[in-house]
Amino acid sequence: MQTEYIKSIKKQFEYYKLVGEKTFEQLEDKDLFWQYNENSNTIAIIVNHLWGNMKSRWTDFLISDGEKTWRERDLEFETVIKTRSELIQKWNDGWQCLFEALATINDVNFETKIYIRNQEHSIIEAVNRQLTHYAYHIGQMVYIGKMLKADNWQSLTIPKGKSKMYNQEKFSKGKHK
Repeated sequence: MQTEYIKSIKKQFEYYKLVGEKTFEQLEDKDLFWQYNENSNTIAIIVNHLWGNMKSRWTDFLISDGEKTWRERDLEFETVIKTRSELIQKWNDGWQCLFEALATINDVNFETKIYIRNQEHSIIEAVNRQLTHYAYHIGQMVYIGKMLKADNWQSLTIPKGKSKMYNQEKFSKGKHK
C-alpha cells in the first residue's frame, strides 16, 4: 500500500511539473513577469513561492518541521526572479528537493509523523497537502498563460470541444496501464 501510494503521488507531482513546464514553453520571457494588477502575482512570483515552499517543506522532510526557520515566505511574493533562466533554475531546484524527499519514504518510516507549522500530519496528509497546494498554483500559472496567449494557447489537456474525439481514441485502444 505505501509503495503504491508513493508511486502514485510521484506520478501526480511529475504531471503537475510537466504542466508548468508546458506553460513556460508557450510564453515569451516578458509573459513570465506580466501582472494583472499590483495585488496579483506574476508567474515568476508564483514559481518563487513554490520554490520557497518546496525547499522548506521537503528539506529534512522526515525529521524537521516543514516550516523552516530560514524560510522568508513574505519575500517569496516579491519580484525576486528577473530572468527565465533564474525561473527555470528555481523551478528545477524546488522539484529536485521534493523528488529526493519522496525517495526517502519507505515501509519502515511510512508511519512517521510530519509537522508543518507545529501541526502533526501523517505522511499521506503532508504529501497530499503539498500536491493540492502545488496544483492550485500551477493552475494559476496556466490561467495566466491562457489569458496572455488567448487564441494562440495550445491546450495542455483535452482541447475545448474535443472530448468525444479524445474519448473515442482512448477507448479504441482497449484497456491499458
